[in-house]
Amino acid sequence: MTNAGICPASWCTIHRERISKNLELALGLVPAGRWFCAVLKADAYGHGISQVVPLVQEQGVTCIGITSNAEARVVRDAGFGGALIRLRTATPQEIDGALGDQVEEQVASISTARLIRAYIDTNRYGDRVHLSLNASGMSRDALEVSTGPGQDTCRQILGVLGKNIGGICTHFPSNEPHELTQSSELFQQQVSWVLENSDLSRKDVLVHAGSSLTLVSDVDVDTDMYRCGAILYGILKPEHGFRSTMDLGARVVSLQEYPKGSSVGYDRASHLDQDRRLACISIGYENGFRRIAHGKCAVSIGNALAPVVGKISMNAIVADVTNIASVQVGDKVNVFGDVNGARISPQMAEAQFQTILADLFTDWGLRNHRVYR
Repeated sequence: MTNAGICPASWCTIHRERISKNLELALGLVPAGRWFCAVLKADAYGHGISQVVPLVQEQGVTCIGITSNAEARVVRDAGFGGALIRLRTATPQEIDGALGDQVEEQVASISTARLIRAYIDTNRYGDRVHLSLNASGMSRDALEVSTGPGQDTCRQILGVLGKNIGGICTHFPSNEPHELTQSSELFQQQVSWVLENSDLSRKDVLVHAGSSLTLVSDVDVDTDMYRCGAILYGILKPEHGFRSTMDLGARVVSLQEYPKGSSVGYDRASHLDQDRRLACISIGYENGFRRIAHGKCAVSIGNALAPVVGKISMNAIVADVTNIASVQVGDKVNVFGDVNGARISPQMAEAQFQTILADLFTDWGLRNHRVYR
């Protein structure tokens, strides 16, 4: 399972064939005539971007979305020659550092527009910049053109970059059908305003918005391209055949019998209500098993669920295996996914750790050894 000499205490198993299948299913949902951008930010949601790029290339995807310069470099090193879009506005240092990788940047300020103009004029930057509009949406780094000052800034940006504005984009804050419809209509109105106040031609501009949730919604938004990440990793719509692409495992390192009344873990936060057999397991908050799960989580050992007892330690958790007679030191423990028969489902994981699966995958993948299948 692992390379010689490597014996990880906890590890993520990455299922490449599931990523490929999820991508195939996602591409099948894209309406005819529209484009697809594979979002590989956060090291491909913790899956390892260098491993996912070839899977994307195999299915003819010609646009990848990233956020960091390091991700851009890995994508290019993997041989990807298509469009590479940064999915947020960048610092001047990031823009300068990504010039060699031909990253298409987003712009929402006059200072960024002038910087990119200087790079274009010295043949150091490509020919497409994406104007990022807030459209009463996320309110984090995009330009709000519903206000007078926002419109003034937009006119200045258009004056500086001209026809190098090859894309206009936004990010919808909600994918509830009613709100999604409103957001899409407002975005299109603002796109029309931009076109009316510039020399840009609609046919020459890639207008894009929408995420995985938008793609699987029942709302047909007006977008030239969907930017999708979560759906590639099986985070959405299992009823459509999408499967989780990551498992998280650890091992039993110790088995001990403890009498009724014994305290378990830090601060004596838990006490045994009767004699119990407890397993110490080789995973803790260092590995992304979050402390917030104390008192309300379980792991899978063999074909049974074992409740976790006591507070979460940095490198260990304790599970009650009194009713699992077959457990032995060295046995594999399933923290998430399908291992050894009993399943820790996405719904269970999200409830235990009180966050979304995208957050967990990214955290687990960056904190643990990764094994690819």
